[in-house]
Parts: sequence; C-alpha cells; structure tokens
Amino acid sequence: MKKYDFLIVGAGLFGAVFAQEAKKAGKKCLVIDKRSHIAGNIYTKEIEGIQVHEYGAHIFHTSDREVWEYVNQFAEFNRYTNSPVANYQGEIYNMPFNMNTFHKLWGVVTPQEARKKIEEQKREYAVENPKNLEEQAINLVGPDVYTKLVKGYTEKQWGKRAAELPAFIIKRLPVRFTYDNNYFDDNYQGIPIGGYTKIVEKMLEGTEVRLNCNFLEHRDSYRELAEDIIYTGMIDEYFDHCFGNLEYRSLRFETEILEEENYQGNAVVNYTEYEIPYTRIIEHKHFEYGTQPKTVITREYPRVWNPGDEPYYPVNNDKNMELYGKYFALAEKEGNVIFGGRLGQYKYYDMDDTIEAALHCVRKTIGGE
Repeated sequence: MKKYDFLIVGAGLFGAVFAQEAKKAGKKCLVIDKRSHIAGNIYTKEIEGIQVHEYGAHIFHTSDREVWEYVNQFAEFNRYTNSPVANYQGEIYNMPFNMNTFHKLWGVVTPQEARKKIEEQKREYAVENPKNLEEQAINLVGPDVYTKLVKGYTEKQWGKRAAELPAFIIKRLPVRFTYDNNYFDDNYQGIPIGGYTKIVEKMLEGTEVRLNCNFLEHRDSYRELAEDIIYTGMIDEYFDHCFGNLEYRSLRFETEILEEENYQGNAVVNYTEYEIPYTRIIEHKHFEYGTQPKTVITREYPRVWNPGDEPYYPVNNDKNMELYGKYFALAEKEGNVIFGGRLGQYKYYDMDDTIEAALHCVRKTIGGE
C-alpha cells in the first residue's frame, strides 16, 4: 500500500477542488506545487490592505448554479460587476461594444440608429472571404469600432499585426444594443471578499501541501508515494516535449503602489492603441470597493512565451491542436496519471470551467458518475 491515494501536482483551483472532494470521499491526498504559494494563477496577495491579483484580473462569473453554490461554500462574494473601459488616445469607451460606445463614436441614441451605422460601414468596407483577422473584424463591426477598440489591443495580445493573423481567431465580436456596461451575461458574478487565496486555503484544509516541489525533477520518487496522480502541469513538458513545444502566450506584470486614493476610477482599463505596450491597467482596490488611502495598480504586458516562462494562454490553432492530439494519445496510455486543468488539457478555462471540470474528474475517478 502506498502512503497516499492521490498525488495532486499543482495547488491551483483544479487541484484544490479535486483535493477537497477526494478528502470528503475518504481519500488521502498529497498536493505539491513548484511555486512558493498555493492558488496558482488566482493567487491574491494583500498589499496596503488591498487584495492584489498577482497574475492578472480574475472576476468570477458563471451561469452554472451548481458551480456558484459550490464556490460559495468557501467564500462570501460581493456584488462586483465587470464593467471595463477602453482608453484609445485619451478617449474613453465602454466595453463590451454597447449603446454607450456607439453614442460616443457616432452620436447615435437609439439601437436602430446604431444598427444602421454599423450596417452601412460593413457594406462599404466588407470583403468577400476575409483572408486575415483585420478583414474579418471589419466585416463584423466596421472600421470605426475595429480601429479604435480591436486592432491595437489584438495586435499586442498576439504579438503580430492583425493583417498577419488568421481570420478564424475572431469568429464573432460581442455587439449589444443596450446601455448596459456589464461585460458578462452570466447569472452569477462577483469577487470573493478577502481574495481568492482564502478560497483555496479552505479547499485544502486537512490535506497535506508541499510547496517549492517540482514533480518533474523527482518524478520517480513522487510516483512511489501515491496510487494515482492528478497532473495539472504542461502536458508536453510531462512528456519531455517529445513531439515539440506547444505554443502559449505569456504575460509580464508590473505592479506599483501609488500615494493616492484613486488612480483611474475603475478596476480594469484597457489600452487599445498599439503604441502603448501594455494591454490594460488593473487597479485592484476597486474589485472590493476599497477606501484605503493608497492604491495598487498593475500594468499587464503580453509577450512571446519561451520555455521557462509562465504559460498563460494556449494558442489553439490547427497546428497546436494537432500537436496536442499526439500528447493526448500518450496521456491516454499513461496508466495511473490523469491530466487536468488549463495546462494539462491545453485549453483556456475560466474559473467556473475549471471547477466544473475538476468536479467531473472527481466523479469519474472516485465515483458518482
């Protein structure tokens, strides 16, 4: 008999949910993480009394009532509504594209006027069979919205000019003909009071956790500890990149404490012109309606991912999905190892998706499904 039923590699949200449910089912787990903290990319750290989202803004939103009720076991959520604004050359626009945006752009007041303006622009500038992202976006919303609110931001995110990016990246752009600045359509939305780290702490209560532990450097000895492994790291790294590297986009964060109460008046401001190198500034106190005398801001810079960098966004184009298919086939033969989460499944997950996937994994692995 081995010491643990499950070795969970990764103390992020997926691993924490699995550990919590496995413990409830009477299983003994060991959770390890190569970082010096738990909670993965949803880790929040208190600075000047403010919960700072160390790895970018995380707003919890879902339409799945089961997931919402599940996560509310571990925290009380406030009523925060995600209403980002875009700054283009000093002009401020509401996101997503809605009647406030269209009024600022064209002075239109009614949905009918806005629809007419967009359709006019689409007819004038649309091309048959768009060959790149730029042509596709103009076909969807016309050049005004594209130039001010899509082009520069997208080019910074992907590290390439829009005319060089494939059209399939943008299948649709959200256009709303209401004066509603709520970014998400989900039924449930909010920020956990006191930060996300506390959620993961509660999920991991009663489970042994070891930090600063790299599974891949000592995989043989770790394998001896547990009957089964839940692996939430990079699937291609697990297999020593034997078919080559999967691609990601990475991020760099620049955080600053400011001697002022309110820097930008909103939690998230996107900078959509290409010449400004960061994509957005996050002012963390506004997630919890903070009244602290100081404020903390973070500038977010997209960048090319290189081995050793933190992988944030999988590049799910045809080339990478074909490569992932090869790794998935190896994973299916790996016996007592289950690959989960954003990196293990090479898939972009929102937090609610992560919880849902982890609960499904528990039911499939331990029982109940």
